[in-house]
Amino acid sequence: MNPGNNMESFDEINLSPELRKAIAELGFTTPTPIQAAVIPVLLEGRRNMVALAQTGTGKTAAFGIPVLERVETEVKAIQTVVLCPTRELCLQVCRDLKSFAKHSKAVRSVAIYGGASIEMQLKALRNGVHIIVATPGRLHDIIRRGCADLSAARCVVLDEADEMLSMGFEEDLNAIMAAIPEGVQKLLFSATMPKQVERLAAAYMKDPLEITMGSRNAGAENVEHVCYMVHEKDRYQALKRIVDATPSIYGLIFCRTRVETQDTAALLIKDGYSADALHGELSQIQRDRVMQAFRDRSIRMLVATDVAARGIDVSDLTHVINYQLPDELESYTHRSGRTGRAGKSGVSAVLINMREKWKIAHIERRIGKRFTFKPVPSGREVCEAQLLKLIGRAKAVQVDDRQIAPFMPQIFEMLEGLDREQLIKHFVSLELNRFLEYYRDASDISAPVEPPRAGGRRPPMPDNSRRPAMQGERFARPPFRKFQGAARQPASGVARHPEQRHAGPPHAHPRNIVPAGTSSPIHHAKPAIAKPVIAKPVHAKPAKAETPDTTPEWVRKKKKKP
Repeated sequence: MNPGNNMESFDEINLSPELRKAIAELGFTTPTPIQAAVIPVLLEGRRNMVALAQTGTGKTAAFGIPVLERVETEVKAIQTVVLCPTRELCLQVCRDLKSFAKHSKAVRSVAIYGGASIEMQLKALRNGVHIIVATPGRLHDIIRRGCADLSAARCVVLDEADEMLSMGFEEDLNAIMAAIPEGVQKLLFSATMPKQVERLAAAYMKDPLEITMGSRNAGAENVEHVCYMVHEKDRYQALKRIVDATPSIYGLIFCRTRVETQDTAALLIKDGYSADALHGELSQIQRDRVMQAFRDRSIRMLVATDVAARGIDVSDLTHVINYQLPDELESYTHRSGRTGRAGKSGVSAVLINMREKWKIAHIERRIGKRFTFKPVPSGREVCEAQLLKLIGRAKAVQVDDRQIAPFMPQIFEMLEGLDREQLIKHFVSLELNRFLEYYRDASDISAPVEPPRAGGRRPPMPDNSRRPAMQGERFARPPFRKFQGAARQPASGVARHPEQRHAGPPHAHPRNIVPAGTSSPIHHAKPAIAKPVIAKPVHAKPAKAETPDTTPEWVRKKKKKP
């Protein structure tokens, strides 16, 4: 189901005065498409639901507002359970619910997650709460201790269900769902709908209503997808050029592992960039410090892993840079959804080497969008971008004539003798010299990219390539075969067409023979191969040496008798 936007304003829905006041103070006037489709349905009844929408489209408010509206404050029991994949997202959802309910003092909610004191969380549960927002692992632990009574629960929300399953929480989810009574409303919110999520919905939801914003597994509409192909040894240098060519960058840089995240952030900090790392090995205090600095824009770039980045709710991100593609290519949808939020545009850039080119086609099919292949910015382009930024800052600066007037005579005296052109050159060189010096002899580090064919189709991979098979795909070409020794030649008497030539390198499969002027291989019968006949040398037997006869005479005479 892909419903239209039937709710044009939050004033159209029947909400309590306290909730309506909080929504107005937060600046919510027009609902997003997912909110307009979900909120009226949840307020009307308790039907199970599967809602698919991109990251950053307002899914938390879509389920949070109806959940808060239906809380019965006189009932001192857990009424709603919200499950999130990471503690960052858990804390973010809990903060959002508290901000919606800030004028409803009787509504109590608590965040339950690992990496924090479990005793404090158990104490909050004993004091009584209406809504718990939890990670599956910690909630399962509390249930095993017998410290969480879910018998009065009326609603269970699985937020970012696809990520929970990909992180290995399936056993914890099964244990939690077993502790929840039958007939409880179940809401599943996700950005993508892989097979695992479909199985989860089929197992625990009876006849759910599916609401999809856009196409399944599609990428965000306002995001431009850009690809830079480089040699592996130039990956970090390419990252620096992309950052230098975008002076106003404010974004996330994704790496696959914690070690790669730490190493990349350390290199950026060493080279003078405003960056920091966010990964699973940081303590909660360290994570909070890094995230606060990133939200305040004290740091401009946050190098993170996929798991750590879940729950990051930072607006106005200009770029998401995939320093390395994720192991699970489905995660690219989540990464790119961090930018281009709330109707704003963003850029999702990908750095790949020559062997990773096949992954781009896989992602394109999944998100329904094409990548723009661009060369890595040259040294001249970097210097030009930095110069324009400097001129823009100088032009936009606010001049307070009254405050600066006492210093002007001394300034004029020091600048005496410089004409207008010289003054501009000195001013520009003050900031630009370090870039000019660094990129003076910079060479092109872009790897060659084959242009798309006519009609927008990319050229297929060569027949002798050895790329891994994609999910659900089988090799359509013969396997790569390496011949040892000299190339085999057809036997005498087997003619080769004069216009035929090999389509690939000398070690390509001999059946891939392409007539000149054509582009597809023609499979001919395999020619007979003449085996070389090697003559074996004939060795003459050596003459047997004669030995003297030592037989006695009487014996020889006896043998002669008949």
